[in-house]
Amino acid sequence: MPRLLIVHHTPSPHMQAMFEAVLAGATDPEIEGVEVVRRAALALTPDEMLAADGYLLGTPANLGYMSGALKHAFDTCYYPCLDSTRGRPYGLYVHGNEGTEGAERSVESVTTGLGWVKAASSVVVMGKPEKDDLERCWELGATVAAQLMG
Repeated sequence: MPRLLIVHHTPSPHMQAMFEAVLAGATDPEIEGVEVVRRAALALTPDEMLAADGYLLGTPANLGYMSGALKHAFDTCYYPCLDSTRGRPYGLYVHGNEGTEGAERSVESVTTGLGWVKAASSVVVMGKPEKDDLERCWELGATVAAQLMG
């Protein structure tokens, strides 16, 4: 069964709302045959990254960069995954109050190095997530999960 791994750093209520919407989309009942695993970025192991067939990445924008927790996950998993995860799909959601471009760019730099394929447009939310922002998060989760079906 294909495995979708959600790697997230969720330190705020806004990130929690976005995470829950992404998870709801990824686990929609119409998406069958995909196991969804969620891991806090600081708890992620290389084996968990290697065992996944696709990824959803969630991070706040901290000082114009991805969170230190997500950076740590990439630092821990990058070389063990470098030759083994090429071509796998991923999606990204980012929350910030300003300056999210650097966070997006930093994640895209790492995923490009890993050879991952962006499966959907990133969801970037500034300030409190509104209903349409959460719908876009849901769609991101559902899109990446659906790409792993059968």
